[in-house]
Amino acid sequence: MTPVRRASFFDVDETLVTQKTLFGFLRFHFTATGRPAGAYERARAGVLGLRERGASREEANRAYYALYAGASAAELTEQGKVWFRLQLRSGGFFHPPGLDALRRHQADGDATVLVSGSFFPCLDPIAQHLGADDVFGTAPVIMDGRLTGDVVRPMIGDAKADVVVAWVTGHGVDPADCYAYGDHASDLQLLRAVGHPVAVGDDPALRAHVTEAGGGILPGVA
Repeated sequence: MTPVRRASFFDVDETLVTQKTLFGFLRFHFTATGRPAGAYERARAGVLGLRERGASREEANRAYYALYAGASAAELTEQGKVWFRLQLRSGGFFHPPGLDALRRHQADGDATVLVSGSFFPCLDPIAQHLGADDVFGTAPVIMDGRLTGDVVRPMIGDAKADVVVAWVTGHGVDPADCYAYGDHASDLQLLRAVGHPVAVGDDPALRAHVTEAGGGILPGVA
């Protein structure tokens, strides 16, 4: 096995792809499971309403996954494959600046690692399609093959930085040589964990950090 020289870590939603995969997949899942008209809009509004009322991003993330209580993990996996094929077929799914950056790192021999608050039905097909070396997302608690509605830990904020630390330690890579890409203030800890941070879009917290750290900026999703 060729030793890993350097790694590049990528957020997914609005960094590598142009949408919020959690909501895109939720709409598909509700349709696939025959939910009544308006169910998706009410569920989405409920999660977003938490943020508007001051809940943390982690709390909203947990509320999102509670919507899957009782769902079959195997069925979600199959739904994710179909959902992803539909995204590719419709076009415009990948964000060209982020995708181009990932391809450049792969061409340079970097390991590429996806780190997202999304979960396996969305992330696994994306990672496989892109040829990513590893993928980390929010892990739902599964008992007897079904989601309980709880999660191990939302893959947001400090959790993303912890993944970087664990990954580089396990692979003997210097984080100062690594890159990280993110689009939202919740990716700040991810970017701080490496020597070469890149802000995707115009989030002021990320822009300030990459300016101070000498990192880069890519265009965001229009």
